[in-house]
Amino acid sequence: MYIPPAFKEETLSVLHDIIDATSLSTLVTATADGLLATPLPLLLARDEGPHGTLYGHLARANPQGSMAPIGSAMAIFAGADAYITPSWYASKREHGKVVPTWNYSAVHAYGDVEFFTDEDRLLEVVTRLTQRHESGRFEPWQVSDAPAAFVKAQLRGIIGLRLPIERLDGKRKMSQNRSAEDRQGVATGLAASPRAEDRAVAEQIPV
Repeated sequence: MYIPPAFKEETLSVLHDIIDATSLSTLVTATADGLLATPLPLLLARDEGPHGTLYGHLARANPQGSMAPIGSAMAIFAGADAYITPSWYASKREHGKVVPTWNYSAVHAYGDVEFFTDEDRLLEVVTRLTQRHESGRFEPWQVSDAPAAFVKAQLRGIIGLRLPIERLDGKRKMSQNRSAEDRQGVATGLAASPRAEDRAVAEQIPV
């Protein structure tokens, strides 16, 4: 990922927060047949290893789980993003030498991925993922709510993955390279947007 110095994010807790806030990531592996990519919800174990460890699962029929990766895998986490109109810049009114851009945050996690089919490990991953995404509901659904035989059959249809993170690339492009007046204009413009993600980006503009 191309990361200009102004946008480089290296604080581990911030990188982990971006990962945790991303509901759906993309797992990319290189294979003898070329690149393979699968959209996946992944779970981060922050304290497992120096950079954390990712867990998830994919369909057993998905060839990505059965083809040996060549080198490291990459998990892509795309954070909040927003279009930035130059109309928000104070500098537009001063000299007009401005163009549109896009603000966003992103993390790329690299490491050797392990695929597994052990039923106990699969059940643990599925349970933890379910708990994470059901925790905010009034009546959270639990894996144990389904019949045990049904769950066992479902587990036979998936493959688990474990990815100890060896390296993290982080980028937060939030108008840091603009003047204070331009940043304030961006934050104000985004905060007034009807799009929830725009308003989320507004809160990340340094003003």
